[in-house]
Amino acid sequence: MLVLVAPGQGAQSPGFLAPWLEVPGVADRLGRWSEVAGLDLVHAGTEASEEEIKDTAVAQPLLVAAGLVTAAALFDGDHETLSRKVGAVAGHSVGEITAAVAADVLSPEDGLAFVRERSLGMAEAAAATATGMIAVLGGDPEEVAAKLAAHGVTAANNNGGGQIVAAGTLEQLEALKDDAPAKARLIPLKVAGAFHTEHMAPGVARLEKLAPTLTVADPTIAYVSNRDGEVVGSGAEVLSRLVSQVSNPVRWDLCMETLAQLGATAVIELSPAGTLTNLVKRNVKGVATLALKTPADLDKALALVAEHGAGEQNA
Repeated sequence: MLVLVAPGQGAQSPGFLAPWLEVPGVADRLGRWSEVAGLDLVHAGTEASEEEIKDTAVAQPLLVAAGLVTAAALFDGDHETLSRKVGAVAGHSVGEITAAVAADVLSPEDGLAFVRERSLGMAEAAAATATGMIAVLGGDPEEVAAKLAAHGVTAANNNGGGQIVAAGTLEQLEALKDDAPAKARLIPLKVAGAFHTEHMAPGVARLEKLAPTLTVADPTIAYVSNRDGEVVGSGAEVLSRLVSQVSNPVRWDLCMETLAQLGATAVIELSPAGTLTNLVKRNVKGVATLALKTPADLDKALALVAEHGAGEQNA
């Protein structure tokens, strides 16, 4: 079974979309979607500085747009083929919006309208209090949990394989660094706030107002949710989870367990790719992976689609 996954904030790098502008249709799509996103997506993906694309209000629409244009490039703009060939979709954090569009829960335009409000709400919440996130790699799981609790820090992401992302105020994170769990490595992340914690509650309120204006359909592909790794069959429930996800932890570890249980045999990560395929390699054995970073990766990706994609009988 073929799975498409979409990365979250922090995966972006300056100019990562530039090679994709050479693919027919990409520039046109980005141009059309820029108005909906309230952002010049071509500039953001090609010429913007690292500091510019670190901004939550820029990074999140850029990541969703990038995932959607690279998925379209992979399937030659034919969404019916995507729906037929792909067995499941999942995204990490903001990547869940990309996954929701791929699964036909939201149109690309509604997905970008949603991510625009999400990014603005989370940026506003992040500006209210000095917060951040730090990766905690390794260490004894019980000791890591105890240290986080002792310093009032939230386990905002569980990425599997002993990789936790802790989030809180800058003071709390500094205290955690000074009192780190034994044998754990701590790496500050290039994000603007404590995402997926109570600090993002204002962003949830903003999305609750937007949600009723969107057109929602039930997923046409198995949609694996960050909340608990469960497959969600209701479009209304997917949207509800996308709203609350802003202040809820990301359980990517459970998503990977579900992909394994569903029988995933190949995982293609949409651009800007690499983060999730690395996690899958470490945590889901025997699954072929491909990071779709540039158009040069399309031939290999198409080979995986041909080998692992569902046949016509599953349409």
